[in-house]
Amino acid sequence: MISRRNIRVKVMQELYAKQSGGSETGKSDPVADLQKQLDHSSQLFIYLLYFLTEVARYAETDSRIRLSKNLPTHEDRNVNIKISGNEMLWKILESESFKKATGKSLEFSDTRDMVKKVYNELAGTDEYLRYINKMGRDKKEEKDIIVFIFTNLMLPSDYFVQHVEEHFVNWDDDAEMMDQLMMNYLNRPGSYDLQQMVGEEKWKFAKTLLLTAIEKMEYATELIKPKLKNWDADRIAALDMILMQMGVCELLYFETIPPKVTINEYIDLAKDYSTPQSGQFVNGILDSIHKELVAEQKIHKIDFRQKA
Repeated sequence: MISRRNIRVKVMQELYAKQSGGSETGKSDPVADLQKQLDHSSQLFIYLLYFLTEVARYAETDSRIRLSKNLPTHEDRNVNIKISGNEMLWKILESESFKKATGKSLEFSDTRDMVKKVYNELAGTDEYLRYINKMGRDKKEEKDIIVFIFTNLMLPSDYFVQHVEEHFVNWDDDAEMMDQLMMNYLNRPGSYDLQQMVGEEKWKFAKTLLLTAIEKMEYATELIKPKLKNWDADRIAALDMILMQMGVCELLYFETIPPKVTINEYIDLAKDYSTPQSGQFVNGILDSIHKELVAEQKIHKIDFRQKA
């Protein structure tokens, strides 16, 4: 479920932490640290998915609370709980993978209050009112209201983000990834194994990329420096240098990844995670190194479609 792009981001973050974190970070096992970071990402995603389902299910809780009043009003007696039967919601809830992932309590002391707060905000939106007042169930509308909760009420909410930050130290690093993962999951609800969000092949890629980048860092830097022209290597943005080192390693040592894919991936990462000019800068350096390595016949790629 976690993509190669997500893995590149995690490897980049691990390399950056290793370079800037001091002596204690340098002594730690980078592979174990990377595994821990990926585990934290998985835990964060599962919590966000669980929270999303709890907001949708809260309509029934709201109805029970209102009916238990000493003098319930007409509105209290007629809370619309259509969303509690949402077809997408139940595809998620009935997934064996989701059941296993949420088998033990995922809640924090403030989870219930936060679920109620987001639900109350949802209940006041025009989108929700249109959804509950329309007879029948349309597949697209069932999906749209669940996506709406996540993209329009959870992610942009300062109080929700603060709640997540208090319980997951990796939120800042993983926020963009979580958005991507959730959209992928909601396109195919219940189809992913939440117990193995990083499969064997992806984990092998992650570990190999990390160790190769560490082992070949000096060699990659030697290839990069001559291309910097008037730039001092020590003054290059740290993330730019790390991304270029990773890119060079992929070009040289990952035989099934096409060079164009590698270069484009690191351009995008530079744009997203470094400076506004970094994408163009990384593009120029990696493209120049790629042409030089091809001319020297140092790049040997295998067509993955023909690989046995």
